[in-house]
Amino acid sequence: MNPSIGKVGAWLRHRAENFAAGLLAIMFVAFMVQIVFRYVFNFPVGWTSELSVITWLWLVLWGAAFVVKESEEIRFDLISGAVGPRTRRVMGIIIGVSIVALYAASLPASYSYVSFMKVEKTSYLKIRFDWLFSIYVVFAVAIIVRYLWILWRLLRGDDPDAPDSTAVSSGL
Repeated sequence: MNPSIGKVGAWLRHRAENFAAGLLAIMFVAFMVQIVFRYVFNFPVGWTSELSVITWLWLVLWGAAFVVKESEEIRFDLISGAVGPRTRRVMGIIIGVSIVALYAASLPASYSYVSFMKVEKTSYLKIRFDWLFSIYVVFAVAIIVRYLWILWRLLRGDDPDAPDSTAVSSGL
């Protein structure tokens, strides 16, 4: 791989992590404001709860699309750990094709639904639902691209690593 492409990719990955951290900070502050208003001032406010839910939704889908590495995904690897590299590669190809096909098939309906939701707004913050749910379309496209990349590597003959249940890692 070209070193400059690797540097750009690393920079983009760090910005995606920064965005996720920002979402987490916003969610935390909204949660703390909610507690203070409810229990100190005895004046519950709804916008803090709405903001927490919105940031949680975006954090989960953004993180799954751009922050979590393939090796950090939660998998049931009992079967793939018991087979050889060739079988593991074939299983990876079957799974990759299935994921790409399912997400690609669902993409037009998802986009249509998200576009339709422009008629609704959230209760407190008045955010249009199409803006709010647009992260799902971004997530779906990112997953399709990720699995096309994985499929390309598998079809090139790259050997998927056998899962190591004895290795403990923080993902770094």
